[in-house]
Parts: sequence; structure tokens; C-alpha cells
Amino acid sequence: MDSIIFDLDGTIWDSIDTVLSAWNSVIRKNNQIKGELTRKDFEGTMGLQMNEISRKLFPTLSYKEQQQLVKNCAELENCFIEKHGGVLYPNVENVLSELSKKYKLYIVSNCQDGYIEAFYKYHKLEKYFLDFENPGRTSLSKGENINLIIDRNNLSNPVYIGDTEGDLEAARFAKIPFIYAKYGFGQVNHYDRAIESFEDLLSIF
Repeated sequence: MDSIIFDLDGTIWDSIDTVLSAWNSVIRKNNQIKGELTRKDFEGTMGLQMNEISRKLFPTLSYKEQQQLVKNCAELENCFIEKHGGVLYPNVENVLSELSKKYKLYIVSNCQDGYIEAFYKYHKLEKYFLDFENPGRTSLSKGENINLIIDRNNLSNPVYIGDTEGDLEAARFAKIPFIYAKYGFGQVNHYDRAIESFEDLLSIF
């Protein structure tokens, strides 16, 4: 194995509370939406792309209205993430530091453009990762974005670490092993390895 590709939300950190604050700030100004979103609402969207999230959270709006609302939310979300960050799982930086000494590290997440950069800016973890990708930049699926990372960086034997069924499907699409982060947001029944905490990666690699 020469490299590790990480999902972000539910694998490296939990940013839901920060994201929730940003989205509800936008929603309060929209008279078509009754009530604010909850943490449970967001937990049910983990691993989905933005168009899927908009349909799930705002089913009463037209497609055009959904797209505009989510665009506004995502733009403010990046600002909030950059200023407030999220909750890193225990010992994330120590583990990344150790892993980066032996393996090439990457991120592929189903997020909007600018989200990973905001994560980097607040938590100062960019130095551990060599590249990243997301559908906000490419309009591709997670599996396709994993393949982009593999091709762009000439990886020969990577693994993908994530916490949702969508992460499993993306790894299978890319034909690489999948490690399930059981402490995250999703429920996955099939995987190659599983970890109970981020620190468990040090016992695997």
C-alpha cells in the first residue's frame, strides 16, 4: 500500500454544529421555509452530494429554488468553517503526522468547492495532505473523484477510509479497499477493515 485517501465528514471531523449555524442563518431569511434545521436533519444527509441534500432538506421548493438556497447556504458555510472550524476526532493530527511519514495522504469528500480549503485554513492540517478533490470542483461522483486522485498522483495501491454506504460504493467503484470508520455517521455492513476510532489507524498501518 502506498497511499490513504480519506473522507472528511464523519471520518476526520464533525462539523455539523458549525454548518448548522450557517445554514439556519440563511434559512431564517427565507419565508418559504418553516422552522430551522436540526442536527438530526444534517446527520441524515452525510455522504450525499449537494443536489441530493437540497432535495432531502427542502422538498417543498422547486428545483431552481433548492439550488439557489443550497448555494447561498454553502457559501456562508465555507465562511463559518474558516472562522470556527469543526470538532476534530481525538488525536487526528498526531495520527496524520505519523501516517504521513510512511504514506501519501489525500482527501476526497462530497462537499462544495472551498469547504476542504476552509477546513485546512482553520485546523492547519494541509501540510499532511498532498491533494484533494470534491464534486464542487469536478461535478463528478465520489468514486470518479477517487479515480482522479489516483490518476493525478500515480497511486498504485491506495485505500479509502469513510463512514457511509456511499463511501463504500465509491471505493468499490474505484476498485480499492475500503476501511469503515465505525465512529462516524453512517451504517455500513460490508468493508475490508473497520476502525472504532481514528487512532486505530496506527494499529492497521
